[in-house]
Amino acid sequence: MSDEQLMKRASQGNERAFEELYNRHARRLQGFFVRRLGNDSDLAADFMQDTFLRLYAARERYQENRDFRSWLYTIAYNLLKNHFRNQHTISYDVAEDKIEDTTIEIELDEVVFHNALREVLCSLPESLAMLFSLHYEEELTIPQIAQITQLPEGTVKSRLYKVMNIIRTKLKQYENH
Repeated sequence: MSDEQLMKRASQGNERAFEELYNRHARRLQGFFVRRLGNDSDLAADFMQDTFLRLYAARERYQENRDFRSWLYTIAYNLLKNHFRNQHTISYDVAEDKIEDTTIEIELDEVVFHNALREVLCSLPESLAMLFSLHYEEELTIPQIAQITQLPEGTVKSRLYKVMNIIRTKLKQYENH
């Protein structure tokens, strides 16, 4: 069964369907939270559980035509957004940043590259890091991310483009290695 079919059944009171959704998505969702919360696995576990509790509480409001993963990550995104808002995170204005478009061919040992990339991602404003994570790590589409973040698709695309330029610029030192 698809996630949407399982969610429909869960919305009708089928506990096994909800358990199956949890089993399918809990681990990956927790990984998303671990990356977004500075590798704090305990806090990530709390956020993952809170996401599923909210999903369960709202199960009767599920709309059959809605993509399940988008709905799940919308809940997760909003939890993170509220968390960072409460911590007085500085928002990022894309228009302020002017970065040249460069092409980078990175020939690094995979471990070194991933460590360098992780450092760059940690240095990004949370709003951009979250977009990167949703698209490149969670493999959500631009329309799904737009729905989750409540941003226009064009804004999501331009911010992802900006993220990639930041990454290219900051990893430029590895270009010829």
